[in-house]
Amino acid sequence: MSHLHLPEHGRPPSEILEDLKGFASNDPAYKEGRLWSLVYHLDDEHDAFAAEAYQQYSSANGLNPGAFQSLKRMETEIISILAGLLNGGADTCGVVTAGGTESCLLAVKTYRDMARKKRGVKRPNMVIPATAHVAWFKAAGYFGVKPRLLPMTKDLRTDISKLKRMTDRNTVMILGSAPEYPHGTIDPIAEMGAFADSKGIPMHVDACVGGLILPFMEMNGIDLPDWDFRVPGVTSISADLHKYGFAAKGASTILYRNLDLLKFQMFVYQDWPGGVFASPALLGTRPGGAYAAAWAVLQKFGVDGYRDLAMRTSEAVETLKSGIEGINGLHILGHPQGPLLAYGSTDRKVNIFAVADQLELKGWSVNRTQNPDGIHAMVTAQHGEVADQYIADLAEAVETVRANPDLAKTGGAATYGMMAHVPLRGMVKTRVLDVFAEMYRAGGGTLDLGEPAKPSLPERLMAKYVHWRSGKG
Repeated sequence: MSHLHLPEHGRPPSEILEDLKGFASNDPAYKEGRLWSLVYHLDDEHDAFAAEAYQQYSSANGLNPGAFQSLKRMETEIISILAGLLNGGADTCGVVTAGGTESCLLAVKTYRDMARKKRGVKRPNMVIPATAHVAWFKAAGYFGVKPRLLPMTKDLRTDISKLKRMTDRNTVMILGSAPEYPHGTIDPIAEMGAFADSKGIPMHVDACVGGLILPFMEMNGIDLPDWDFRVPGVTSISADLHKYGFAAKGASTILYRNLDLLKFQMFVYQDWPGGVFASPALLGTRPGGAYAAAWAVLQKFGVDGYRDLAMRTSEAVETLKSGIEGINGLHILGHPQGPLLAYGSTDRKVNIFAVADQLELKGWSVNRTQNPDGIHAMVTAQHGEVADQYIADLAEAVETVRANPDLAKTGGAATYGMMAHVPLRGMVKTRVLDVFAEMYRAGGGTLDLGEPAKPSLPERLMAKYVHWRSGKG
């Protein structure tokens, strides 16, 4: 297959920008509230504001905090603001990262290295819920830390009755989520933290989703369990700015209870011919625009602004929950306590994956879950405008599937059902890897600047079922 060639001569900027607009013709209609993950969109005015802040520092690099002191100031102020929101103390510290996955990777690397140096641990393991985000499994693979999974109870909560027996001298960390992604439930972090504290095991809270909305939900009077630095055993927290903080993509944080912990995250090499090198996180180059946009958006909203966004999000969640529970044959999965929810079918005649197919025919972008089968929604303030329409379309989709049970045997429903329930999980992994790799072959798609390349049928089917993400969205 021939490769695309760099243009022999540069093209006019206006023509290039027009092409970029055209490339998005097959992208999800997120500005219309039709997408339930990946994007946190309010309106074009907010996007323009964040983009302007980003542009001012788009060439700046946070690699050397001594060079771009402006970026270090922004990072320091961002971390200080987050430390206050997460009830940290005077010694709370941290760094801005490029996304939730980097924050999760750093926690695993930090606690592995700390256990290696302080306790001589050579075969590290970490105890994490089965519902932990896939970024933690990626971290386990990257850093050689074996994950030990806390199972789910029948009502889809994390079963911590097995926590004690799963830990040993090689356990480098314990994880809790606030909330977990599949069902939106906040793990029993207070109980997990008390155990971790009693055993001297670090505990990380993955609040990449909840870090910039749960504090404001509490301010609005919503009763939530303790999940942040108020829990003595919690030693670190990750919180994304580009999710419910509504910053530009590429901005997360990881915070530690003190500098002694943070030091194990940092990398220093003193013998490089290029000079002594020190880095606080995984990336070398750290895009300055992401810092600037995050700082600017925090200043723009303030406490009042975020409380309003949290209130609108909570209202949208309640509209969806009551609407779903009011549809015969559907029920909410787990115990959603934040902005996420998932729902499944209680009626054998209503295949939930077939319902998802019908929703897509109505123009909704749908995420699917498995074990148990369900449809997932990450709700934002914007979704309050479309929640009633979604429920109406969902009710119609359910009735269509109930009247036509063979829909479960065709299209996406058949593919998703097979992938979710085939017992040979290694075979599923191999097939996904094959399709995924093909999507990254150089020159793998024909590129007509007037007509975006369309993915193949297997790619479209797999992309709908599999969470194609190197990070946390």
